[in-house]
This record gives sequence, C-alpha cells and structure tokens, in this order.
Amino acid sequence: MLIALADTVSFSWDVFADIQMLLHYHFMQNAYLAATLVALVAGVIGYFMVLRDQSFAGHSLANVGFAGATGAALFGITPVVGLFLAGLLAAVGIQSLNLAARQNRQSDIAVGAVFTASLALGFLFIHLSTQEYAANVYNVLFGNVLGISDADVRVIVWSTLLLMAVLLFIARPLLFASIDPDVAAAHGVPVRVLSFGYLVLLALEVAVAVQVVGVLLIFALLVTPAAIAQYVTTRPAVSVLLAVALALLFTWVGLAVGYVTPYPVGFFITTFAFATYVLVRGGQFVWERTINRGGTIHRARTAMGGSV
Repeated sequence: MLIALADTVSFSWDVFADIQMLLHYHFMQNAYLAATLVALVAGVIGYFMVLRDQSFAGHSLANVGFAGATGAALFGITPVVGLFLAGLLAAVGIQSLNLAARQNRQSDIAVGAVFTASLALGFLFIHLSTQEYAANVYNVLFGNVLGISDADVRVIVWSTLLLMAVLLFIARPLLFASIDPDVAAAHGVPVRVLSFGYLVLLALEVAVAVQVVGVLLIFALLVTPAAIAQYVTTRPAVSVLLAVALALLFTWVGLAVGYVTPYPVGFFITTFAFATYVLVRGGQFVWERTINRGGTIHRARTAMGGSV
C-alpha cells in the first residue's frame, strides 16, 4: 500500500499544500507526532550521552532492547514493555558491575559483558521464532514509524512527559556529575545514583525510539545530533537546543521523503544525520586549517619584518 501511495504523490512549490498532503492520512499524523516526541527527548538525552562518553552504553542498551523486544513478541507481550524491562535489567547489571569495580562511570568492560549476554538471548529468541514472528523482529531492528498505532502514540506521549519531567529535575546535578564526577561527589552530588538514573532514562528512551528507527539505527537520533551540536558550541543550553532542533529536522525531513518514495524512513533519517555530521566535521577541519595557515603566514611575515 505504501509503495503504491509513494508512486502517486510528490512535492510541489506550495509548502502549505505539501504539509496538508503529508498529514492527510491518519497513519502519517501518528508517525509525525510519535517521531517528533521521540526526537525531542532523544536530543536532550543524547546530549548527556555524548557529554558522558557513553555512546557505547547507549548502543548496548539498544541491543539489549532487541533481546527484550524479541522475547516479548515471542511470549505475546507488548514489545515496548519488553524493551524497557530489558533495558532496566541491563542498567542494573551495568551499575552493579561498576560498583563491584568501584567506578563512577560506566566502564566498557561492564557494558560489553551485558551487551554480549543480551545478544545471546536475542539469538535464542530468533531461533525459537516462527515466520510470523520474523516480521516483528524486522520492525524491532529497523523501526516502523509509518505503522505506529494510536495505542503506541499514547505510550510515547506519556513516556515523553515522564522523561522530560525527570530530566528537568536532574539536569543541573547531572550536568555537574557528567563534567567532573569527582568534584561533584566531593560537593555532595549523588553521582552513582544519577549515573544509574540516567541509564534507566536512556533505557526508556531506547524503548520508545526503537519504534521510529529501530535498534540498529538508533544512533541517528541519540548520538549524531548531539555530537554535531557539541562540535558547533560548548554552551550547554545552546548545545541541547541545537541537538533537539537537528533531531527534529532529520526526523521531519526523513518522514517527508520516506512518504513520497518507496524506501524506508529510517534510512533517510540516518543518512541525513550522517551527511550533516560529515559536513560539520569537514567544515570544521577546513576552518581550522585556514586559521592555522593564516596564523603561520602572519608569524612568518612578522619574523621577516623583525629581521629586517
């Protein structure tokens, strides 16, 4: 149906007409609402993920979510519930291993141990799956934002409200603990509690975001916008706003292009995010080379003038 629909629609120069076309069908209304809420939270949580150097932890929680979602579908439970429960158990496991090692930050060893165990479970659930179950696995891996139901939207709305409320409450101490955990602990900030709480929030966001981009493409919303924002500015508030704006832009444009083409929405969201990241890094490299070259020429001219 979607492929046939894509063959009959296209964009025009009338922006308002294009917006009406995009939002004409109920499934697109659900897709835009759900994807907007997911991108909004992903921009904020992704900022702290990049700041805390926990990209590997986020990737691991996504794959843990894969095991949870596939297991939930296998046993007839809602995949979102399985995603969050698996993420919560993974957060407990990572934090427990770190406490045993007496570390404030998540170590790659602890994250990797939980990551490999979750993959093993995922493979087991796939082995036990049926042909009908395989379609659910595909949606978990790559997302299915155009197939989000009204019930899924309600779950995403309530999850977004909860996540944003908690993030606003812990934003300042979490920022302090992310920048310098030792100094924050010396000032009485509960660094380990915040670290575990952040992992739980990340697990919940992964559970929600998987419906949009899937576990294999989740970095497109969680990491890339935040990474771009932190290359552009070092001011926390501006960086968070920029990360949210970029996540929304990639999501909205990806949905629009995916609507008029027969190709997956997750592919476009990920591609636009990666292309922007490459452009920003490339532009930064050229700018730094230009500044360094200009400084070298200026110093050389000054030295020549001095010698004369």
